[in-house]
Amino acid sequence: MKRVCLVTLLSALLVLVCFTAVYPFWVRRGAAGVLKVGFIYENDGSTPHTYNFQLAEKALQQKYPEKVEIFTRSNVLNSETEEPVRELIRKGCSLIFTNGHSSDIYRMAEAYPEVQFCQIAWFDTSEETLPGNYHTFKGEIYQGWYVTGIAAGMKLQSMIEEGKLTQESAVAGFVGAERSNEAISAYTAFILGIRSVCPGAVLKVRYCDAWSNFTLEKKGTTQLIEEGCVVLAAHCGTIGPALACEEAALTKKVYYIGYNRSAVDIAPNTALTGARINWEPYITGAVEAVMANAVIEKHVEGNVHGNDMSAGFEKDWIQLLEVNTRLCAAGTEEAMQQAVRDLKNGKLTVFKGNYIGKDPDNPKDTIDLSQGFEENKDCSFPAFHYILKDVVTIVEENALWNGRGRNPMMS
Repeated sequence: MKRVCLVTLLSALLVLVCFTAVYPFWVRRGAAGVLKVGFIYENDGSTPHTYNFQLAEKALQQKYPEKVEIFTRSNVLNSETEEPVRELIRKGCSLIFTNGHSSDIYRMAEAYPEVQFCQIAWFDTSEETLPGNYHTFKGEIYQGWYVTGIAAGMKLQSMIEEGKLTQESAVAGFVGAERSNEAISAYTAFILGIRSVCPGAVLKVRYCDAWSNFTLEKKGTTQLIEEGCVVLAAHCGTIGPALACEEAALTKKVYYIGYNRSAVDIAPNTALTGARINWEPYITGAVEAVMANAVIEKHVEGNVHGNDMSAGFEKDWIQLLEVNTRLCAAGTEEAMQQAVRDLKNGKLTVFKGNYIGKDPDNPKDTIDLSQGFEENKDCSFPAFHYILKDVVTIVEENALWNGRGRNPMMS
């Protein structure tokens, strides 16, 4: 009798041990082998940034409706990502994407090595030692800014030729959320695109010192318009700049270049075109890699920088938005497409020309662009951080910013 009880007890313990070993895998894969994927958004779909990211989530669901189960958390503050991450892991997610700028993510990767974490790049990871299951990615958006700059420049040039604008008043404006490499690289590529077709144009820049602040972004745009800017663009998180341009158009000629989502529907009288990062190739590829138990960076097509990836038009990571042919200068779409082809074929270097740039934090650090500068060479986060002399003017410099792309939590 005792022997029977002992055998029964040992059998029960064996079942328990087996269940304990299998349970985490079963939860993460689901009873039918379904991969559970989590998405953490710093905003919601009302902001262009998150709206654009959600397009990739929807594409993933459409491609693998039976193989992938998606869980999302929206409006998560960067300082409060830890608990949402834990919640997604408790639900069984073995792959988590986030479009926020939280240092909690790579710390959580250390705590959960069996989970893959993919975060949009928000600092230079090239010299950092990070967990092997922590991945960063970003489209080489400077290419999009350059090409849309061509549309803006052609509009300015056409206004000059029509006598609606003087060469001296060919001024573009740019609203940046924060003074970081990302913003500097964006507006430098933008003005270089403009000057490729309107050589005398200059750029005025204002910073908001905030991301996704509708009031500040709209106010900054309005100020630039009042200061004489004719074509405006913004690297920030809301539709505030587009609405500011549309309201100003009631009394003056102003135009807008969109980012992340088309602004033609909300600013039909000012929006020319725009560009966006297409997150779908990376997100879908990363999911497929986890399904196949493969290394993400070996499965996704793009430029690999360790556990970090980037790509441009050549891999469809960057896409142009709708072209408003009613407002754009004649031949704009053809000129933009030619520039895209040249970028794909390596015939065009964006950061090149008769320009001198200066580091805003170190006047002794300058760059001569006559030899060119290769952006995203070592990291998906932009590296260009120079202000072009006699071309770019920072209208109002603020003290608060997060450095030149270095993670402040890791310095």
